[in-house]
Amino acid sequence: MSNQWFLHNSHETFFRCPFGAVACGEKITLRLLIHSFLEVNTVYLRLWRNNYGEEKVRMVGGENQQDEKIYLTEIDTPNQPGLVWYYFIIETQDGKTYYYGNNSAQLGGIGEVYQWEPPSYQITVHKENNSTPSWFKDAIMYQIFVDRFYNGYEDGKIVNPKENSFIYTDWWEDIPVYRRHPETGAVVSYDFFGGNLLGVLKKLPYLKELGVNVLYLNPIFEAPSNHKYDTADYHKIDSMFGDNELFQKLCQEAKEMGIYLLLDGVFSHTGSDSIYFNKDNNYSSLGAYQSKDSPYYSWYRFEEFPDKYQCWWGIDTLPNVEELEPSYLDFVIKGENSVVRHWLRTGIKGWRLDVVDELPDEFLKDFRTVMKKMDSESILLGEVWEDASHKISYSKIREYLLGEELDSTMNYPFRKILLDFFLERVDALSTHLNLMSLYENYPRHHFYSAMNLIGSHDVPRILTLLGEAPEDLSKEEQAHFKLPPRQRELALARLKLMVLWQMTFPGVPCIYYGDEAGLEGYTDPLNRRTYPWGRENQELLSWHKGMVKIRNDYAVLRTGEWFSLYAERDVYGYARRITGGRDIFGEKRNDNLALIFFNRHQEAAREIELDLGQWCPNSLIDLLNNKEKNYLEDGKLKLCLEPLGGKILVQKDEDNET
Repeated sequence: MSNQWFLHNSHETFFRCPFGAVACGEKITLRLLIHSFLEVNTVYLRLWRNNYGEEKVRMVGGENQQDEKIYLTEIDTPNQPGLVWYYFIIETQDGKTYYYGNNSAQLGGIGEVYQWEPPSYQITVHKENNSTPSWFKDAIMYQIFVDRFYNGYEDGKIVNPKENSFIYTDWWEDIPVYRRHPETGAVVSYDFFGGNLLGVLKKLPYLKELGVNVLYLNPIFEAPSNHKYDTADYHKIDSMFGDNELFQKLCQEAKEMGIYLLLDGVFSHTGSDSIYFNKDNNYSSLGAYQSKDSPYYSWYRFEEFPDKYQCWWGIDTLPNVEELEPSYLDFVIKGENSVVRHWLRTGIKGWRLDVVDELPDEFLKDFRTVMKKMDSESILLGEVWEDASHKISYSKIREYLLGEELDSTMNYPFRKILLDFFLERVDALSTHLNLMSLYENYPRHHFYSAMNLIGSHDVPRILTLLGEAPEDLSKEEQAHFKLPPRQRELALARLKLMVLWQMTFPGVPCIYYGDEAGLEGYTDPLNRRTYPWGRENQELLSWHKGMVKIRNDYAVLRTGEWFSLYAERDVYGYARRITGGRDIFGEKRNDNLALIFFNRHQEAAREIELDLGQWCPNSLIDLLNNKEKNYLEDGKLKLCLEPLGGKILVQKDEDNET
């Protein structure tokens, strides 16, 4: 059976109205086109609603449209948030049954015909009046791995060094290393470079000049490692970084400069060397490892006390906790001096939750409730590596974006889409479809609040990837590898285009410290090199500042509507638009139109021609060249994109934006 005989395109409102995610209780109209020569008996819409099960709805055959017949139905979304899944069943008069469902890539849009039960289309149904803080949609984030950012002491001394076998370097440009056990491969000691909170405080003017207004800090609580994901004391700043008073000062001075701080919360496990577990007997507390009488014993999952216990990814220094154990919930969330309350009082604006897929929904809902009662404008951000709308963990579809849990998720899918495009793994059409899938599945507020990262502490440095560094090197070879000049030049050109994309796309852009300065590096620990103060790539740094300024200057690039416009081989483009004096959320903003295009080809210029109807005025401003020009010929937009080139065209300046 040919796909041309059936058609449903979930990306077009003719077929599915309204488009994308919807609130509880809304009505949705669905249409299927069937070629008129097929003798159809009955068409069913097959629905599956979480907590409701299966339902088959008979569709009504309507008027013929040229050579096609339209079948339609209207459904009511559930009164409870969740996911709705659907596909179509077509029964013909000759006794055959066909199925029309989502395409094999499960990206939404145009589907496929099957002779068996097909993959379903997804409808995300979220809580009524679901929203995320408006200020965050206007924000630009900056991620800091504190030990590697800046040492605030003029003599470069490392304060309060850890005891035992830790490695300390007085050479800021040294290569990060871990000392591992020769048999098990486990890390037996960490290296420290001496970055601290005083350093972050002293670099606030740099961050302000860069244009960021949210700092996301990797964990800073007391812990034996350099990464601090093995928390030892949730109420205490690690003494190598400073103290609680210094952190409060950092929050205050940052806020005075219009910069907010988000802390990294690790609540699915603690460190074994901690107040709570105390396996190494370094604390005066009675830890869970030491006695079943410990007040913390019920937090952990012992299989054979004391040496056999559940731990994160089998790493025995990271014992898992029972997140819903009442005393743990009181400690982290509900108690008067809970971890959540304590640090919000200190001055933070929210949390990034590590491995959020290992935290139960009930935990997240309680966390959000307490946080929002203290500060309704605070942000709860989660580490999610996949499409967060249908993330499955422990055999359960998670509820991150339904209105009662997260405000934002780390948008690793966005990063992958851009990487795949610029590394020529996929064409522009695939890029368009993957972006549309996120746009369709995410509630609008969450799409515009997603943390759009290019780099992070958990992935190789973006320049290393864009320069197509070899993948078959040994760890020692990786440590000393630098991109050859030609590959680095290519990587820099690609990165500039990625930053242009990041700063003009819906969501909250996040810069990983040092990416703006040209750092390279394979995976951990090489992606955690020190910031190269005084050795920055000035061209790349200037580009970041320019792109950040453009985003901050133009509201249309932050909360304007988004339209995917052009996708052909090496060229992709989209539009941002505000009309009627209101942005996509109904907030007062100046009308404007922005057109953004990319040519990834390394050698060939690309000419494009696009009919934008009444959208496009005669004259547009090229923001990268600061020139105003008429790009219309015969009523069509015509552009030439240079190799590895991009354009941002806007209708007007927004110097006096509302």
